[in-house]
Amino acid sequence: MFSLEARGKINLTLDVLGKRPDGYHEVEMIMQSIELADVLHFSLRDDGEIVLISEVEGVDDSKDNLIYKAAVKLKDLYKVAKGAQIILEKNIPVAAGLAGGSADAATTLQGLNKLWELNLPMEKLCEIGAELGSDIPFCLRGGTMLAQGRGEVLSSLPVMPECYVVLAKPNVGVSTAWVYGNYDGDKIVAHPQTKMVVEELTKKNLEGVADLLCNVLESVTIKKYNEIAELKEKMLEFGARASLMSGSGPTVFGLVEDKDKAERLARELEKISSARIIVTRTV
Repeated sequence: MFSLEARGKINLTLDVLGKRPDGYHEVEMIMQSIELADVLHFSLRDDGEIVLISEVEGVDDSKDNLIYKAAVKLKDLYKVAKGAQIILEKNIPVAAGLAGGSADAATTLQGLNKLWELNLPMEKLCEIGAELGSDIPFCLRGGTMLAQGRGEVLSSLPVMPECYVVLAKPNVGVSTAWVYGNYDGDKIVAHPQTKMVVEELTKKNLEGVADLLCNVLESVTIKKYNEIAELKEKMLEFGARASLMSGSGPTVFGLVEDKDKAERLARELEKISSARIIVTRTV
């Protein structure tokens, strides 16, 4: 048996450029890996079966799970006779806008590539991952990336200066499909200034990056869940350099310069909110 981490992500920017002929939305976003990670444990099975074990509420072991789908896809593509047991240790909140499911699927592809000795290059794993979910190629590569297309077209960016990230996940789950389905681009006043963010990353200017955080999907999710707006406001009040909703939500994150300040911010949030509060950092 061996274990691999599946890291979550936040969005420094997220813009929706329009609807594509294939039904997906054309996006442009800057994605950043965080230290918060699920852990997947892999072991070989001789009977050819794929067995997923998870005791986390909201994550089932059915064939609809992205981990299972990734495993079966890889097994079928390369006609692998062996099977695998995958144990999921879940730390990233479910349906949170942190790419937890995509990260698990990406790590499944990496883990089984090793377990079954397929020796597939990263480019091939990303190609397979993109067929399963738009965020999976980013979760395979990690770091600081510009994501375009439907999220699967990636360009490496200068590494974001390391900082602490305080996450606040309200007690609601948000459907990504619902958020995109209710997005109205005509009503958006401010769009991300992606080129400017890249310039600040190039200068390794954390403050400059923080000042430019922008996510157009807040226009949808905050309308339904006012707690998101309240959490953003409180994060700033309690000392975050900047605050934003990640992905389609509902998780809000705050960027903080050091660990002590991040932990103080987390304690203050816990006093006034029932949201799940997590302190992590960029990687």
